[in-house]
Amino acid sequence: MTEGTFTMNMTRRRFLAATGAGTAALSIPRAVSATTDVPGLRVGICDWTLGAKGEKAFAMAKEIGLDGLQVSPKGPAEVLSYATKEEQDMYARVMKETGLQVASAGLNVTNRCPLVSDPRGPAWLTQTIDAAVALGAKATLIAFFGKGNLRKGNDLKKDDVDKLVAILKEAAPYAREKGVALGLENTLSGRDNMTIIERVGSPAVQVYYDIANSTSNGYDVPAEIRMLKGRICEFHFKNTEGVFGESGVQCEPIAEAINEIGYAGWLVMERSFGKDKTAYFKQNAAYIRKLFGLPRPA
Repeated sequence: MTEGTFTMNMTRRRFLAATGAGTAALSIPRAVSATTDVPGLRVGICDWTLGAKGEKAFAMAKEIGLDGLQVSPKGPAEVLSYATKEEQDMYARVMKETGLQVASAGLNVTNRCPLVSDPRGPAWLTQTIDAAVALGAKATLIAFFGKGNLRKGNDLKKDDVDKLVAILKEAAPYAREKGVALGLENTLSGRDNMTIIERVGSPAVQVYYDIANSTSNGYDVPAEIRMLKGRICEFHFKNTEGVFGESGVQCEPIAEAINEIGYAGWLVMERSFGKDKTAYFKQNAAYIRKLFGLPRPA
């Protein structure tokens, strides 16, 4: 049996057995929303952007003056590091010590071990959902870059998209019951992402929207944000070059669209330009807070 056949033919019972989720996890499903239990816009950063994890990453985010951190596993494994009790206990302690929060759980190992072909993929989805719950986050990031890209040139990899839809149909009920969004971050247009979401047919499947990636791919970012209203679980708020307000992404119309759709979640910074990361992200964080009228955290 090929890996693709394994993914496409997996029944719900086999999915639950493979991932360790019980049948009770699918009972009484509830919808998830970008604004569920979220007090307002908050500014965070990816741990991989800082080049650090755990305590060191939280200390760096605290120094920059951020509200929280998007965390990722240490690498591909049968059990991802952020799904272990040891790492979850560490995060709980560090969040209490720093006052920062976990914005979301970032499943970025799928860039080199594609979700649609790696047999560990379904289990990774469940582990990421459970990690998000344990860490108090409402969103996940499921990455589709590098080997996991769903496009070849300008064309969709239709077989991969079909496999992805099948995998998401199996995972979505569990994510929905847990109140966690499965956020798809990729190089696709908003319309193509919406087509995937509609094929899966679950409010738990949403878009993890990156304003710089979409700008670089030539998409109309404000229009896509408006079109995806209610389907964006979180944003990567990064630039294509330099610092915000001086060059690169035109943030003002994007902020207008974000405000218009009533989004009230995390704006997570990613990618830096220049040698001094701390100074760079302090400047960009200040710009984002001014752009949206947000106070600096105490």
